[in-house]
Amino acid sequence: MADLKSTFLNVYSVLKKELLEDPAFEWSPDSRDWVDRMLDYNVPGGKLNRGLSVIDNYKYLKEGKELTEDEIFLTSALGWCIEWLQAYFLVLDDIMDSSHTRRGQPCWFRLPKVGLIAANDGILLRNHIPRILKNHFRDKAYYVDLLDLFNEVEFQTASGQMIDLITTLEGEKDLSKYTLSLHRRIVQYKTAYYSFYLPVACALLMAGENLDNHVDVKNILVEMGTYFQVQDDYLDCFGAPETIGKIGTDVEDFKCSWLVVKALEICNEEQKKLLHENYGKADPANVAKVKALYHELNLQGVFADYESKSYEKLIASIEAHPSKAVQAVLKSFLAKIYKRQK
Repeated sequence: MADLKSTFLNVYSVLKKELLEDPAFEWSPDSRDWVDRMLDYNVPGGKLNRGLSVIDNYKYLKEGKELTEDEIFLTSALGWCIEWLQAYFLVLDDIMDSSHTRRGQPCWFRLPKVGLIAANDGILLRNHIPRILKNHFRDKAYYVDLLDLFNEVEFQTASGQMIDLITTLEGEKDLSKYTLSLHRRIVQYKTAYYSFYLPVACALLMAGENLDNHVDVKNILVEMGTYFQVQDDYLDCFGAPETIGKIGTDVEDFKCSWLVVKALEICNEEQKKLLHENYGKADPANVAKVKALYHELNLQGVFADYESKSYEKLIASIEAHPSKAVQAVLKSFLAKIYKRQK
């Protein structure tokens, strides 16, 4: 794995070099330095799971055949396109949320001399994706399908972000809007398509598959993405900060979290009143009351039940798929996230 990661990072250096010499723009030393620093700060700093999984997925689809150098480079390039998409979303997301830190360092827009230039940097990151695709996939039969896929997934993710943002508008905090179906829609569009479906769809296209024949695969991956976000919501409250690497703030942030939705479903009138009075307030005393109620309602047990049922349902859907190679891709994804602690 370490070897794969270093190969993957080498491809980043190649792609970055090409972008900094893009002939469509007349570069100055200042502009080149800016983009160079901006890319290094925002693109390769995460866990790189989405990008690396494109290579893994493609390997499964090739059913154990050794990948050629060209195949490793191209799957890595597609993986990096997903990491670029992620960086673009995060740079703009942090501005919208007035966040302070990202991946253990200050958000890009918080740096001296960056500020709201970061909004344009987000647009640049978005525009680098078709440049990479043009440089390396223009002669491939699936080139148009790739462009179409990235455009579609970006639209779905931005639309999911929009539902999330208009649901948590300041001054309009209304818990009664929070339902399981709203939570599911936000998660499906904001997270599941780009984090789960996109890395598999990229590998399928490279393997010569038609995505229209794999709607069932998309549905399973969206289901998996939903399960992943429910885990995230759960860990935000019940996970150990030293394990998950952050202190959860969903209660303070008035998030449409799976926990609050489930709590609203099962609590009595008095408990509901307590939730309405304390949810979305930054005071630690309010947060403590909400978390105490979560314990009282045994949301840990409710989550454990949800987790085992989701797992069984996903395994059944995966095993119903006719292709063993596609099953292997989906099972490897599920194995990475089932019962995760962070």
